Amino acid sequence: QVQLVESGGGLVQAGSSLRLSCAASGSIFSINVMGWYRQAPGKQRELVAAINSGGKTNYADSVKGRFTISEDSAKNTVFLQMNSLKPEDTAIYYCNANISPIPFHQTDYWGQGTQVTVSS
Repeated sequence: QVQLVESGGGLVQAGSSLRLSCAASGSIFSINVMGWYRQAPGKQRELVAAINSGGKTNYADSVKGRFTISEDSAKNTVFLQMNSLKPEDTAIYYCNANISPIPFHQTDYWGQGTQVTVSS
């Protein structure tokens, strides 16, 4: 079994910064991709940023230049540095990981979500 534990959400003012963390633990052979999704009220869950095992990153257009995803592979942890936050960034942020618990098998796992609220 694999667990994803998130931390770092909160209530901030527009223009502020937050850093989210997500640590994966449990039965892990390899981590293929880790990323962050978000879901605002009444909207679909959307990809915010992702990083693969080779270090390649992918960002939603709405966060490019403001958010940075990084990882500490030794600790199976991914970070999302969020700068210049806007009220439209308000959402529940979910950590996602595509993990191989054993070779040649892949499963998607989700964290419990952490609330980010940006006031204007």
